[in-house]
Amino acid sequence: MDYISTTIAAEKWGVSPRQVQRLLAESRISGARKYGRLWMVPADLEKPGDPRKGEPHKQLYADLCQIITATTMPMPRANPDAVLDTISEERLCLQYQGELAYLRGDFETTKKCYEKTAGDNAARLRASSIAIAAAISLGDYSFYLEIESFLKGVIENSEKNELKVIAELFLSTAYVSAGILNLVPSWLKDGNFAALIAAAKPDAAYKRVKYFQFLGQPESMLATAQTAWQLCALKSKISFHDIYFQIACAMACYALGRINEATRWLLDAMNIALPHGFITPFAESATTFGSLLDKCLKQEYPEYCDAMAKLWKRSFPNWMIFHNLLTKDNITVILSQRDYQIAQFAAHGIPYKVIAEQFHISVGTLKNRMQVIYDMLHISEKPRRQELAKFVF
Repeated sequence: MDYISTTIAAEKWGVSPRQVQRLLAESRISGARKYGRLWMVPADLEKPGDPRKGEPHKQLYADLCQIITATTMPMPRANPDAVLDTISEERLCLQYQGELAYLRGDFETTKKCYEKTAGDNAARLRASSIAIAAAISLGDYSFYLEIESFLKGVIENSEKNELKVIAELFLSTAYVSAGILNLVPSWLKDGNFAALIAAAKPDAAYKRVKYFQFLGQPESMLATAQTAWQLCALKSKISFHDIYFQIACAMACYALGRINEATRWLLDAMNIALPHGFITPFAESATTFGSLLDKCLKQEYPEYCDAMAKLWKRSFPNWMIFHNLLTKDNITVILSQRDYQIAQFAAHGIPYKVIAEQFHISVGTLKNRMQVIYDMLHISEKPRRQELAKFVF
């Protein structure tokens, strides 16, 4: 990111240098950095709006854009934590602290960072995406519902479409990670990121990668992840998405049977992440790689084998439980009204012949429809009717 002096910023915004200093003192210039006694301002930053003027949603959106831009700066590869020393605003530090803690499996700290944003809607919006992932990893469904309620409130009440889209993006963290694809917003499925600011597009690209993964389309997954990684990767820097895009490329190659490529991508990601204790991205994808992850760990980073296994055992079951809870809470959205009615009959144990007669279809058609219902709810364990009952009732 390029920076300019406060004098140049004053000229650009048409205000006095003293006004810029006042904005800095009030922590209203997101992304500003201090070098000694000299302040530098992001070159592409617009003049901060006056909170006493304008529509609330416009002000919230402008503030949110500033925070997103300021907290997507890549971190020093040799010492990612050093980024915290270059930031003066607490709201920005909280975002980085939450992400760094999440990468290391410290989900409680990520939760605390989110809780500290109370009263600052822009900072809370920014922190919500990583906080959702932490809530699921912790198995803290009430914490997830708190975040979901906040984001849905923004989506339902926002008069500005761009603000609504960003809230939908952050909420979709839950849906794409747990495979609830019916709840993923249509613009994300289509790859239409026009309403997003540039700094938010890598996050959208990664969520679309996860969408392709659950669709079972590794070719699309690889193409999207590789392109996005090439756009955000920097030799001397490291970013949250840099790691995840490389792991996504490895998963896609593994699914395509290209084991050598998968191994290369996985080792490259490990070489960036594991020297800093960033084990979460690998623990999250452990089941996807089969024995390949263990093989790479034992080969290059054997000291992390136990920690990785413990984190997986602690968090992975929570993602499965969360999937079931979220599916139950949204079953009438996931299934059409007709499919939901069929599911209710089936969950009660009513014979297929009777159900088929009720809906004026053949038994064969009903069985095909039930398979679709099971697939949409990700029910594979037998007896499937008993599993279905857990969702319906």
